[in-house]
Amino acid sequence: PFPDRRNPKKGEPATIGGFYTQEDMKEIIRYAAERQVEIIPEIDVPAHSNAALASYPEFACPVVKDFIGVLPGLGAKNAEIIFCAGNEGTFDFLQNVLDEVIALFPSRYINLGGDEARKTNWEKCPLCQSRIHKEHLENEEELQGYFMARLSDYVRSKGKEVMGWDELTNSKLPEESIILGWQGYGNAALKAAAQGHRFIMTPARVAYLIRYQGPQWFEPITYFGNNTLKGLFDYEPVQKDWKPEYEPLLMGVQACMWTEFCNTPEDVFYLTFPRLGALAEIAWVSKGTKNWNSFLKGLDNYNAHLACKGIRYAHSMFNIQHTITTETTGKLKVKLECERPDVEIRYTTDGTEPTATSTLYEKELIIEKDTDIKAATFSQNKQMGELLVLPIHWNKATSKPFIHADAGMDILVNGLRGSLKYTDFEWYTGQLSKPISFTIDLQKPESMKQFTVGCITNYGMGVHKPRSLKVEVSNDNVVFTEIGKLTFTDKEIFKEGNFIENLSIETDETTGQFVKFTLESAGNCPDDHVRPEQPSKIYIDEVIIE
Repeated sequence: PFPDRRNPKKGEPATIGGFYTQEDMKEIIRYAAERQVEIIPEIDVPAHSNAALASYPEFACPVVKDFIGVLPGLGAKNAEIIFCAGNEGTFDFLQNVLDEVIALFPSRYINLGGDEARKTNWEKCPLCQSRIHKEHLENEEELQGYFMARLSDYVRSKGKEVMGWDELTNSKLPEESIILGWQGYGNAALKAAAQGHRFIMTPARVAYLIRYQGPQWFEPITYFGNNTLKGLFDYEPVQKDWKPEYEPLLMGVQACMWTEFCNTPEDVFYLTFPRLGALAEIAWVSKGTKNWNSFLKGLDNYNAHLACKGIRYAHSMFNIQHTITTETTGKLKVKLECERPDVEIRYTTDGTEPTATSTLYEKELIIEKDTDIKAATFSQNKQMGELLVLPIHWNKATSKPFIHADAGMDILVNGLRGSLKYTDFEWYTGQLSKPISFTIDLQKPESMKQFTVGCITNYGMGVHKPRSLKVEVSNDNVVFTEIGKLTFTDKEIFKEGNFIENLSIETDETTGQFVKFTLESAGNCPDDHVRPEQPSKIYIDEVIIE
């Protein structure tokens, strides 16, 4: 999996392939042009450039002593290795690259990137610091502005227009550059619009197709967060608070389909379709006239065309998103939702699978004991989505209140375990590098022997179990007695893989009303981790007291 891949080491055999030849590219450009598609090349500088610097390390800052390899995964600190802005040879090299690109691509645009450039080495590099002094720049951010402007001027001198990501707004913008607003909701692009620059809205919060497109329990593992079909459809690029001069500068909208988690073309198709239809709708339909129901009718026809062409597309829009919350009555409330309003949700609680004649879901279900809920969506007597199975198990902590609970903690006592996706809305996380501490009020003295906290490890994303788990019991919420503690070593904590485990403390029978759990952070990931020196994160899903 992409997040687990380690950086290459000096002497390892090089990967074969992973590039386009000029003839490959000419074929792709010709194929696209026949279908009225313009391919815009992106030559990302000064960062995202390890592929070039692996072959030409002399264009990295001279303070870089580490081996530079092509990054197969996240890259960690190696991703900080970027083009040296103080080396005149860097610009000669990149101008030669751009000459080749400009000759190959007929597109009127060249995207020069400019995103995610960490200045760690620039801060230490004598050449970069000399450039800052010589050009009378204030800091490394302005040095990037110089770097991008110089290459932009060269591209424009060749009759092309320049695009770049919204980090370019952190310093002086290159003349006439077009800015892609991607961070959050893309609003950094408005800083460019305020200076008269054209811009494109490509907000990661709604339009990054690499994120989950539906209830995560049914989706292949990817990064994190949901960018659903409905969420993308509802996006309106022109906001009410925009100054009137911004809208004429808006060139359009863009969705990004990064492929780190994709291993086959079918993986890409699955994440692209049918969300691409929603992107087209928000681009083409006049502001304020979109209609979700009529869009879905057209989308069903569109999907039928995809099916006839053998294109794998997602049916995520038919899947059910569940939410289980606690009630003050000590019961649980189960809410089932589907983003399609034209399907019925049918469910069972007797262990059988639902059919088109099973009980119709009309309002939240109230649960007060062990219950296996099975549900699916139906239309015209046909099951449309995946079968949702919710095994709700009761224990002494289920639906009990917390003392001064933080937001979101009630998922720890909602009777349901999380999936292997740590962002599936069944996992709770606290603040980085700080303990997670909470007290559950059992509302009466209870006899207890075992205390369990569910925990997930996702090595590549830096999610690990805590350094320690301590359990304390009290009868008055004032005086607590420690009844057990688990402590883990680095070897136990920083295991590789993606798995769920129970952290359990067993004791002789003890009685109390208040149970306090404290989970200490494991601190930073070790140097040999794929995320060295980054804070380790804790995610927990269920507290079980028996």
